Amino acid sequence: MQRYAQGDVAAFEVLLKRHETALWRFIVKSLRDAAAAEDVMQDTWITVTQQAARYVENAVSAEQTAQFRTWLFTLARSRTVDHLRKQKPEVSTEDFSNSQSDWLGNLAADSGFGPLRQLEGREQAGALLQALQELPDDQREAFLLQAEGGLSVEEIAASCQVSFETAKSRLRYARSKLKAYLAAWSPERQGFAMQPRLEASS
Repeated sequence: MQRYAQGDVAAFEVLLKRHETALWRFIVKSLRDAAAAEDVMQDTWITVTQQAARYVENAVSAEQTAQFRTWLFTLARSRTVDHLRKQKPEVSTEDFSNSQSDWLGNLAADSGFGPLRQLEGREQAGALLQALQELPDDQREAFLLQAEGGLSVEEIAASCQVSFETAKSRLRYARSKLKAYLAAWSPERQGFAMQPRLEASS
């Protein structure tokens, strides 16, 4: 980022290559709209170019400079929230499958889902998307910031402007609910065998 702020255009390509896949996963899973995700993705990177000098100026220590990823995902989160406030799309997994033949099958691969990474194939990736959409917005956001952004609980709390305990609680409820939904997934029916029973959140 320091190199780019000083005029090294190639340094931006390094940043893009390093972070674009995880950033795309976070945005598209948050919006569940591939076209909108493209717009938010582009807007996020444009903001990076516009604020590069100010970011470097404010990153007075090596530790702060190393947290570019946190800053990037905070920008993306802000723009995602703005989009959802304006228009929350109702897009089905089928619509994704028809318009984007490749991306759905790859959503669960190489992702930070830990014990949830048993999802393979388009149908199971669709189940994950459906389960994610059943989460409250704040829980889905926290989960995706950790699973796709690799952010720590402390970083999620800072990004969402909530306390550490609130961020931790959101993550716990999100994981619990996702596991309940995915446990009810039936590969034979390619759907949920029963309505999952979810842990109540506070």
